[in-house]
Amino acid sequence: MMSRRTFATALAAGATAAVTPRLVRAENRPTARNVVLVHGLFADGSCWSEVIARLQPAGLNVTSVQNPLTTLDDAVAETQRVLDRQDGPTVLVGHSFAGMIVTEAGVDPKVSAVVYVAARGPDAGEDYTALASKFPAPPASAGIVFDGDEGRLTEAAFLRDFAGDLSEARARVLYAVQQPFHKALLTGKTKHAAWRSKPSFYAVSTEDRTINPDLERFMANRMGATTIEVKASHLSLISHPQEITDLILQAAGRT
Repeated sequence: MMSRRTFATALAAGATAAVTPRLVRAENRPTARNVVLVHGLFADGSCWSEVIARLQPAGLNVTSVQNPLTTLDDAVAETQRVLDRQDGPTVLVGHSFAGMIVTEAGVDPKVSAVVYVAARGPDAGEDYTALASKFPAPPASAGIVFDGDEGRLTEAAFLRDFAGDLSEARARVLYAVQQPFHKALLTGKTKHAAWRSKPSFYAVSTEDRTINPDLERFMANRMGATTIEVKASHLSLISHPQEITDLILQAAGRT
């Protein structure tokens, strides 16, 4: 497990190594006309509704991918099909597990920037589970149950650890549409790391009980990402949609 001193040293080293390339990439970033949003585990594409409703009035063409939650390759392929339909520069955004997808598919030439919302941000070929094990395990991990090869969160874990800052009524609606994921999904590793070549943005959820916030900070600093911190649960895209929208607009060159 990573100590505070080691963590602070790693943050400083990551930021120093990454900040200059990030600034150079940002100067050359075109204004995006499209945004592609990808959801993570325990959700479906509708979880982006509040953000979509704020991006569309800004004149952006927005698409929410329906992540199949079967394997990483399947998820990347579905995202790639959506990217292929875009006309011009596109911001690719991922929440939670979908950071894996953004990291892999974000190398597409159409992608002008990548945005991570309380999301995984592995390096190419990195074992994310091993990386996460260096930080205290988040409470939601204990709430995952399996029915054969399909995993989901228990209702108690969903309400408390996944959607903790939403009203109980809203959280229960989201729980009702929770999509199960396949065990094979968690074994995939990225072959590329889009954040090494694309302008990167990260929204840390400071009250996150699904991904450790210090792990989020570590990944954001390693990327050299433009970073905001939101006092939110794992579902900041629902509880704080304006802050997430503003970060996406910044990535799109619209602010």
